Amino acid sequence: MLYREAGDFKTSYREDSQTFPIKFDRWGYYVVAAIALLVIPFVVNDYWANAVFVPLLIYVIAALGLNILTGYAGQVSLGTGGFMAVGAYSVYKLMTAFPDVNIFFHVLIAGVITSIVGVLFGLPSLRIKGFYLAVATLAAQFFLVWLFNKVQWFYNYSASGQINAPERTAFGIVVTGPHTEAWAKYLFCLIFVFLVAWVARNLTRSSTGRTWMAIRDMDIAAEIIGVNPLKAKLTAFAVSSFFIGIAGALFFSVYLGAVEVGEAFGIQKSFLILFMIIIGGLGSIFGSIAGAAFMVLLPVLLKNVLVGGFGWATDLAAHLEFMIVGGLIIVFLIVEPHGLAQLWRLTKEKLRLWPFPH
Repeated sequence: MLYREAGDFKTSYREDSQTFPIKFDRWGYYVVAAIALLVIPFVVNDYWANAVFVPLLIYVIAALGLNILTGYAGQVSLGTGGFMAVGAYSVYKLMTAFPDVNIFFHVLIAGVITSIVGVLFGLPSLRIKGFYLAVATLAAQFFLVWLFNKVQWFYNYSASGQINAPERTAFGIVVTGPHTEAWAKYLFCLIFVFLVAWVARNLTRSSTGRTWMAIRDMDIAAEIIGVNPLKAKLTAFAVSSFFIGIAGALFFSVYLGAVEVGEAFGIQKSFLILFMIIIGGLGSIFGSIAGAAFMVLLPVLLKNVLVGGFGWATDLAAHLEFMIVGGLIIVFLIVEPHGLAQLWRLTKEKLRLWPFPH
């Protein structure tokens, strides 16, 4: 009764196959998009941009990328942090080598470079899977961090080994550097979130997405019915790495501004994004967004409530965060493997029938 579907009928396949076929969902999306585009840019300040909105948008892109690979294609990866580093160092080299080019295109090219690297490290998936593939991608994580640490060309022979984002513009607006406005950083990342989510949604509903899911569910049966495992797995690695590379480029250039590869893109980054898609829901676009929002907002909430409100020590609040996240991962893996996305689907089912019994 609260979730209205009565009278919402379709007269064509095009209407029935749209992203939000139910009018209630569609108007809800329009409202969220209007708030994101027309309200938040005018009220956001530096604290909210740096603590919540910008990292949230960047992690949504990274979680979507990993969910394409792990959730839809079934290829376990622990190298997300390393691939984000590829995107970060690629955009840094492009920004310093071509200072007059719009940084929007630098970020896209960094994603393409990361996609090529991801395909190279995805080649073992043709022979191994599961735990062994996870170990192979973990090796990629450590190798890439070592490479960016040891080869001085990547950080332009800086004595500190750190890379710093110079001031660059996108369509005439400064989006990187110390003098960037909060709304500019937010809108720049928001554009990429809309583009990535749109591409991910359409890909997962296409024939390419169906081949990914066929390989995930039963690779031998999928190969028997004509699915090419080489093409399916490598396209999943390519698309996933493209998204993750964009996230890494934005994480360095727009959010942090200066990074050292071991601290910013270490193994903990790979696990953080993996936790996002486990809690949010594997094989779900909404799950990627929900999981990223949970993992970004939880530390902010604990810091403001426990540290700011109750006067707890900062390290105690951080340890509590680890306990909460670890406990939730165990609960979701046992009780609800499809995460927050499935809980949202069940909630909508109950709202359809409320106040009548299920």
